[in-house]
Amino acid sequence: MQNPAPKRRVIHPWPLRLMHWLNAFAIIMMIGSGWQIYDASPLFGFTFPPLVTIGAWLGAAIAWHLAFMWLLAINGLIYVIWTLASGHYRKFFPLSLSGVWRDLRAALRFDLKHDRGVYNAVQKLLYLGVLFAGLVVVLSGLAIWKPVQLWFFCNLFGGYFTARYVHFFAMSAIAAFFAIHLILVALVPRTLPPMITGGRQES
Repeated sequence: MQNPAPKRRVIHPWPLRLMHWLNAFAIIMMIGSGWQIYDASPLFGFTFPPLVTIGAWLGAAIAWHLAFMWLLAINGLIYVIWTLASGHYRKFFPLSLSGVWRDLRAALRFDLKHDRGVYNAVQKLLYLGVLFAGLVVVLSGLAIWKPVQLWFFCNLFGGYFTARYVHFFAMSAIAAFFAIHLILVALVPRTLPPMITGGRQES
């Protein structure tokens, strides 16, 4: 009697892939337009070059920023609901400091093994971190957008001016994650096709 053929499962289901690419597009648009808004009233002694900003002028940048704020927030909420309902959240756990340290050292030695569809400890930490940064950037953005009507968010971050700094650093954390994500994809390019096609592996 022949053994049954092993089942092949989809690595990245279509809802995850759709939300991933919507998030990527929204983040690019929000960072670019956010940099244009920042240039109108810099917090620090530098501005972003026009080549990497979106909107060309303050009013247009704000319009783009608010439009994609809703896409990011709604898509993020759907992602949280889907993650909890589908059990996808289990991929982020367990997570320990010893595991992060072990996998970080392996990554720095370019000796970190990558199994498709499985997150190592560093990836788990980064994904959870960027989800938290996304929550902070949305709430602090709402505090900046409507500081009177949404005064409770404004107070949460210590006032309007402090909220601007919180928003900037949360955005910087997301931009850093985005850059690291692209670098890791470039180092391990075989991880990209499954995020487009879904990919399959034996289970």
